[in-house]
Amino acid sequence: MQIEQTDLPGVLVLTPRRFGDSRGFFSESWNLALMVKQGLDFDFVQDNHSFSRQASTVRGLHFQSPPHAQAKLVRCGRGRLFDVAVDIRKGSPTYGRWIGEELSFENGKQLLIPTGFLHGFITREPDTEIIYKCSGYYAPDCDGVVRFDDPDISIDWGLDGVTPLLSEKDDTAPFLREVDSPFTYSAPDKATEERAT
Repeated sequence: MQIEQTDLPGVLVLTPRRFGDSRGFFSESWNLALMVKQGLDFDFVQDNHSFSRQASTVRGLHFQSPPHAQAKLVRCGRGRLFDVAVDIRKGSPTYGRWIGEELSFENGKQLLIPTGFLHGFITREPDTEIIYKCSGYYAPDCDGVVRFDDPDISIDWGLDGVTPLLSEKDDTAPFLREVDSPFTYSAPDKATEERAT
Protein backbone atom coordinates (compact mmCIF):
# COMPACT_ATOMS: atom_id res chain seq x y z
CA MET A 1 0.00 0.00 0.00
CA GLN A 2 1.48 3.33 -1.04
CA ILE A 3 0.64 6.14 1.41
CA GLU A 4 1.10 9.77 0.37
CA GLN A 5 0.71 12.91 2.46
CA THR A 6 -1.29 15.82 1.05
CA ASP A 7 -1.05 19.55 1.80
CA LEU A 8 -3.66 19.02 4.54
CA PRO A 9 -2.07 17.04 7.39
CA GLY A 10 -4.14 13.95 8.14
CA VAL A 11 -5.67 13.75 4.66
CA LEU A 12 -3.86 10.95 2.84
CA VAL A 13 -3.85 9.30 -0.58
CA LEU A 14 -3.73 5.51 -0.29
CA THR A 15 -2.94 3.50 -3.41
CA PRO A 16 -3.28 -0.27 -2.97
CA ARG A 17 -1.15 -2.63 -5.06
CA ARG A 18 -2.91 -4.45 -7.87
CA PHE A 19 -2.00 -7.99 -8.81
CA GLY A 20 -3.10 -8.62 -12.37
CA ASP A 21 -3.16 -11.33 -14.96
CA SER A 22 -5.14 -12.13 -18.10
CA ARG A 23 -8.38 -12.33 -16.05
CA GLY A 24 -8.08 -8.87 -14.48
CA PHE A 25 -6.64 -7.94 -11.09
CA PHE A 26 -6.91 -8.41 -7.32
CA SER A 27 -6.37 -5.55 -4.87
CA GLU A 28 -6.59 -5.31 -1.08
CA SER A 29 -8.19 -1.90 -0.54
CA TRP A 30 -8.11 -1.92 3.28
CA ASN A 31 -6.08 -3.86 5.84
CA LEU A 32 -6.54 -2.78 9.47
CA ALA A 33 -3.34 -4.42 10.76
CA LEU A 34 -1.24 -2.73 8.06
CA MET A 35 -2.88 0.64 8.75
CA VAL A 36 -2.39 0.39 12.52
CA LYS A 37 1.35 -0.11 11.90
CA GLN A 38 1.25 3.22 10.03
CA GLY A 39 -0.57 4.94 12.91
CA LEU A 40 -3.89 4.94 11.03
CA ASP A 41 -6.34 3.24 13.37
CA PHE A 42 -9.86 3.86 12.03
CA ASP A 43 -12.85 1.88 13.21
CA PHE A 44 -14.94 1.81 10.03
CA VAL A 45 -18.53 0.74 10.72
CA GLN A 46 -20.46 1.52 7.53
CA ASP A 47 -19.83 1.23 3.78
CA ASN A 48 -21.65 3.51 1.32
CA HIS A 49 -22.04 3.21 -2.44
CA SER A 50 -23.17 6.17 -4.56
CA PHE A 51 -23.94 6.15 -8.29
CA SER A 52 -24.17 9.25 -10.50
CA ARG A 53 -25.56 8.97 -14.03
CA GLN A 54 -24.20 12.25 -15.38
CA ALA A 55 -20.78 13.84 -15.58
CA SER A 56 -20.51 17.13 -13.62
CA THR A 57 -22.71 15.83 -10.78
CA VAL A 58 -21.59 17.50 -7.55
CA ARG A 59 -22.31 15.99 -4.15
CA GLY A 60 -21.20 18.01 -1.14
CA LEU A 61 -19.73 19.65 0.73
CA HIS A 62 -20.91 17.42 3.58
CA PHE A 63 -19.96 16.66 7.17
CA GLN A 64 -21.45 14.85 10.12
CA SER A 65 -21.02 16.48 13.53
CA PRO A 66 -20.08 14.80 16.84
CA PRO A 67 -21.02 12.54 18.46
CA HIS A 68 -21.50 10.90 15.05
CA ALA A 69 -18.58 12.48 13.17
CA GLN A 70 -17.27 10.41 10.28
CA ALA A 71 -13.81 9.75 8.94
CA LYS A 72 -14.04 8.43 5.38
CA LEU A 73 -11.98 6.27 3.06
CA VAL A 74 -13.15 7.07 -0.48
CA ARG A 75 -12.51 5.22 -3.74
CA CYS A 76 -14.00 5.07 -7.22
CA GLY A 77 -15.59 1.78 -8.25
CA ARG A 78 -16.34 2.82 -11.84
CA GLY A 79 -15.68 5.91 -13.92
CA ARG A 80 -13.77 8.96 -12.66
CA LEU A 81 -14.31 11.69 -10.08
CA PHE A 82 -12.55 14.61 -8.41
CA ASP A 83 -12.71 14.16 -4.64
CA VAL A 84 -12.31 17.10 -2.25
CA ALA A 85 -11.59 17.59 1.47
CA VAL A 86 -11.82 20.98 3.25
CA ASP A 87 -10.43 21.62 6.75
CA ILE A 88 -13.12 23.12 9.05
CA ARG A 89 -11.45 22.53 12.43
CA LYS A 90 -11.53 25.73 14.48
CA GLY A 91 -8.00 26.90 15.27
CA SER A 92 -6.40 24.76 12.56
CA PRO A 93 -3.47 26.34 10.68
CA THR A 94 -5.12 25.07 7.47
CA TYR A 95 -8.71 26.11 8.31
CA GLY A 96 -10.75 26.69 5.14
CA ARG A 97 -8.10 25.19 2.85
CA TRP A 98 -8.92 22.35 0.47
CA ILE A 99 -7.21 19.60 -1.46
CA GLY A 100 -8.55 17.57 -4.35
CA GLU A 101 -7.54 14.26 -5.84
CA GLU A 102 -8.68 12.49 -8.99
CA LEU A 103 -9.97 9.05 -8.12
CA SER A 104 -10.79 6.60 -10.88
CA PHE A 105 -11.30 2.93 -11.51
CA GLU A 106 -8.09 3.05 -13.53
CA ASN A 107 -5.75 4.64 -10.96
CA GLY A 108 -7.17 2.80 -7.91
CA LYS A 109 -6.37 5.71 -5.58
CA GLN A 110 -8.27 6.25 -2.33
CA LEU A 111 -8.61 9.43 -0.26
CA LEU A 112 -8.54 9.09 3.53
CA ILE A 113 -10.43 12.01 5.12
CA PRO A 114 -10.37 12.29 8.94
CA THR A 115 -13.15 13.87 11.00
CA GLY A 116 -13.14 17.67 10.98
CA PHE A 117 -13.15 17.98 7.19
CA LEU A 118 -15.86 18.69 4.65
CA HIS A 119 -16.15 16.12 1.87
CA GLY A 120 -17.48 16.49 -1.65
CA PHE A 121 -16.88 15.32 -5.19
CA ILE A 122 -17.69 15.97 -8.83
CA THR A 123 -18.05 13.23 -11.42
CA ARG A 124 -15.84 13.51 -14.49
CA GLU A 125 -17.56 10.74 -16.46
CA PRO A 126 -21.11 9.40 -16.79
CA ASP A 127 -22.09 6.37 -14.73
CA THR A 128 -19.52 7.00 -12.00
CA GLU A 129 -19.63 5.06 -8.74
CA ILE A 130 -18.08 6.14 -5.45
CA ILE A 131 -17.57 3.66 -2.62
CA TYR A 132 -16.53 4.77 0.83
CA LYS A 133 -16.05 3.51 4.36
CA CYS A 134 -17.27 5.60 7.32
CA SER A 135 -16.13 5.55 10.94
CA GLY A 136 -19.60 6.57 12.18
CA TYR A 137 -23.14 5.54 11.34
CA TYR A 138 -25.32 7.93 9.35
CA ALA A 139 -27.16 10.25 11.77
CA PRO A 140 -29.55 12.67 10.02
CA ASP A 141 -29.73 14.96 13.08
CA CYS A 142 -25.93 15.50 12.82
CA ASP A 143 -25.91 16.03 9.05
CA GLY A 144 -24.26 19.27 7.88
CA VAL A 145 -23.58 20.89 4.53
CA VAL A 146 -21.64 23.85 3.09
CA ARG A 147 -21.98 25.35 -0.40
CA PHE A 148 -19.76 23.66 -2.97
CA ASP A 149 -19.03 27.03 -4.63
CA ASP A 150 -18.30 29.00 -1.45
CA PRO A 151 -16.03 31.87 -2.62
CA ASP A 152 -14.12 31.84 0.67
CA ILE A 153 -13.00 28.28 -0.04
CA SER A 154 -12.67 28.70 -3.85
CA ILE A 155 -12.50 25.08 -4.96
CA ASP A 156 -11.55 24.65 -8.60
CA TRP A 157 -14.09 22.03 -9.66
CA GLY A 158 -13.00 22.20 -13.31
CA LEU A 159 -16.52 23.04 -14.48
CA ASP A 160 -15.38 25.37 -17.29
CA GLY A 161 -18.80 27.02 -17.66
CA VAL A 162 -20.79 23.79 -17.25
CA THR A 163 -23.72 23.96 -14.80
CA PRO A 164 -23.34 21.15 -12.25
CA LEU A 165 -26.14 18.79 -11.30
CA LEU A 166 -26.98 19.33 -7.60
CA SER A 167 -29.47 18.06 -5.06
CA GLU A 168 -31.82 20.63 -3.53
CA LYS A 169 -29.98 20.23 -0.21
CA ASP A 170 -26.62 21.08 -1.79
CA ASP A 171 -28.05 23.87 -3.97
CA THR A 172 -29.46 25.70 -0.92
CA ALA A 173 -26.55 25.03 1.45
CA PRO A 174 -25.11 27.85 3.60
CA PHE A 175 -21.66 29.35 3.22
CA LEU A 176 -18.90 28.22 5.61
CA ARG A 177 -18.94 31.62 7.40
CA GLU A 178 -22.60 30.93 8.26
CA VAL A 179 -21.84 27.53 9.81
CA ASP A 180 -20.62 27.12 13.39
CA SER A 181 -18.11 24.32 12.92
CA PRO A 182 -18.47 21.61 15.58
CA PHE A 183 -14.79 20.64 15.17
CA THR A 184 -11.74 21.96 17.03
CA TYR A 185 -8.14 21.46 15.99
CA SER A 186 -5.73 19.62 18.24
CA ALA A 187 -2.08 19.25 17.28
CA PRO A 188 -1.26 15.70 16.13
CA ASP A 189 0.80 13.37 18.27
CA LYS A 190 4.39 13.48 16.96
CA ALA A 191 4.85 9.68 17.02
CA THR A 192 1.66 9.19 15.00
CA GLU A 193 2.80 11.83 12.50
CA GLU A 194 6.15 10.08 12.04
CA ARG A 195 4.54 6.64 11.49
CA ALA A 196 2.26 8.09 8.77
CA THR A 197 5.17 9.53 6.76
